[in-house]
Amino acid sequence: MDGNTRNLKQEIHEKLNDEILRGSLSRFATAYPSARAKAYENVEDIDALRETVRQMKMHTAEHIEEVADRFEQAAAKRGATVFRAKDAAALKEYLLDLCRAKKVKRIVKSKSMATEEIHLNQFLIDQGFHVKETDLGEWILSIAGQKPSHMVMPAIHLNRNQIAAYFSQELAKQVEPDIAHMVQEARTVLREEFLQADLGITGANFGIAENGAIGLVTNEGNARLVSSLPPVQVVIIGYEKLIPAVKDAIPILRSLPRSATGQLMTSYMSMISGPVPALVNKDGQWVEQQKELHIILLDNGRLQAAKDDKFRQIYQCVRCSSCLNVCPIYTLVGGHVYGHIYCGGIGAILTALLSSMEDFNKINEMCIGCRRCTEICPGKIDIPGLIEELRCRFVKEQGLPVGLKTVFQHILANRMVFHSLLRLASLGQKPFQSGPVIRHLPLFLAGLTKDRSLPTIAATPFRDRAAQLNRAIARPVGRVAFFSGCNIDFIFPEIGEAVYKVLQELNLTIVFPRQQNCCGKPVIGMGDVETAKKMARQNILAFEEAQVDHIIVACPTCAETWHTTYVELFNQEPDWQRRAKELAAKIREFTSFTAAEYQKTGRLQKTSGQQAIAYHDSCHLKRGLGIYREPRQLLEAAPGYRLIEMSHCDTCCGMAGAFGLKQAELSKSLLKKKIDSLKASGAEVLAVACPSCMLQWQGGLDQQAPQIKVKHVAQIVAEQLPSDHQED
Repeated sequence: MDGNTRNLKQEIHEKLNDEILRGSLSRFATAYPSARAKAYENVEDIDALRETVRQMKMHTAEHIEEVADRFEQAAAKRGATVFRAKDAAALKEYLLDLCRAKKVKRIVKSKSMATEEIHLNQFLIDQGFHVKETDLGEWILSIAGQKPSHMVMPAIHLNRNQIAAYFSQELAKQVEPDIAHMVQEARTVLREEFLQADLGITGANFGIAENGAIGLVTNEGNARLVSSLPPVQVVIIGYEKLIPAVKDAIPILRSLPRSATGQLMTSYMSMISGPVPALVNKDGQWVEQQKELHIILLDNGRLQAAKDDKFRQIYQCVRCSSCLNVCPIYTLVGGHVYGHIYCGGIGAILTALLSSMEDFNKINEMCIGCRRCTEICPGKIDIPGLIEELRCRFVKEQGLPVGLKTVFQHILANRMVFHSLLRLASLGQKPFQSGPVIRHLPLFLAGLTKDRSLPTIAATPFRDRAAQLNRAIARPVGRVAFFSGCNIDFIFPEIGEAVYKVLQELNLTIVFPRQQNCCGKPVIGMGDVETAKKMARQNILAFEEAQVDHIIVACPTCAETWHTTYVELFNQEPDWQRRAKELAAKIREFTSFTAAEYQKTGRLQKTSGQQAIAYHDSCHLKRGLGIYREPRQLLEAAPGYRLIEMSHCDTCCGMAGAFGLKQAELSKSLLKKKIDSLKASGAEVLAVACPSCMLQWQGGLDQQAPQIKVKHVAQIVAEQLPSDHQED
């Protein structure tokens, strides 16, 4: 499907209201983490195993032509015929010629996403061949007229009642929704397909250059039958599946089943090295003849990716789909919405590289950037980072829409204009304002405040309060600057006040460079690199002039942008990169900095108060900066509070900057799940360490659980300090 013809918002709405889909995906997503953890119990160092996979696959990608040559030579030496297909057209032409030469009429298939990628089934059917999928999930989808919604469990979106209905339709008889019975019915039907087939097509989990063997990892015996019974076998394998040696299969076999389905090992591990004798039915008699083995190495954009310093990472994918299993967006809507052929975040990347940027451009905004995928990926692929890079390349080639270009280049990048407009907004919101939020909007805007209140712009931004908050420090132990970020500056200035109170109590002199602007993350996220650089330069200049020991940031997104993204932005500009690195070394996230300072003086002793407080992990803080213990240490040391853990504490709340507005229905669905977890915990207060998360939580709690208050960790810490440190 061409991405431009999709009505994605309508698709999302339909799937969010599909109770069967939501139930199936939710049950699996709930069970998966514990199943995966149990499967990895006997692996001493999971990260070391992941690093082994990453390094081996990356080295292979860097030498892919050489590895492919060795594989072809070894496979040919063992009797296989190897064909290198540049694209889908070349593969189809080769396969069609082979089928005609061998007088093929019936084809059975097993285990191949690459054939989905090039729409091979429909091509063969259009050419007059009888084609039958034999993996149970794929067979169900073929009779249902659907595409896979998951790369390992293709029919995960269906329940047994739906499947029974499809069975009944296909078999022209009533089939009860009993799983064991349906499996037996499928076996009966498919057995004849195996026996009558003239040609079998499989994919492969890996191809070994050392000996020309291909490996198939399955939980069904169908792949073995497809590769054994027909007199001609065709293996379709992408270049990214090649590995140098037999020993390199071990880390894949250790990580793939554990990450895919939480199994120590799959039911079947098949190694096929060269053609073997096959039994063929000739005139009613079964006779033995030499089998033919054809291996098609599919390029279709893969070799170009191997030459790309960034997108070479796709070679690290072992197709376990663990990224889908933990993706909060996939869990809500499934792969038919969040996908094209391949699903989820990795699917969006593969779509761009193997299909088209148009198809990628439609689904890429569904990546919320929470990084749960990267956290568990066996190949350590930076999926959100690659998606962001593709956005940048798309914008570089196609440009931004006129409206966005105007906003980014003439408003966000112009500090005076941006801040002036925010001040005007604080006046214009007054007719709709109800305390710190906007609960209702008129006419066509009413949907914006359904289930989630909107924030208000502060009447007096933090930058206008900073000077009044400064007080003389008798014996300062250091000089720090405060980078507020947009949310603290213009929506939550009270967080900034709390930060000042805590830092001054630590005897630090604080400066607030007034030339600071937005960190630029929203612009970077939309792919506008040049405007992002302009904003980064503004901030670098402002903080260079401050001459401080540290730069304190109470927003994880801003902290990570300063710490990592600015350095990457200027990788072609050595002078600016040097300056970005010098300031990056000074960046300190508020909770980790404060916890370290409190640790020095023994102020992190646990207390046991009455008021139950829960903590929500910001994605950028936990998985971006690796900070999650320190906020909890500060909360545990806060008198009057009793820290409790809510379930799914580190699942994304659904804000993610522009995502919260552009994909509002998805954002609010994620928030609803989080609020349900919070209410179930019994907490009276929710602590966050991210202003963006606070904005999302405040809006949801205001409408769904107003009895629960949300506070930034800085506010919780500041509450415990003597009141004489609070400046009016």
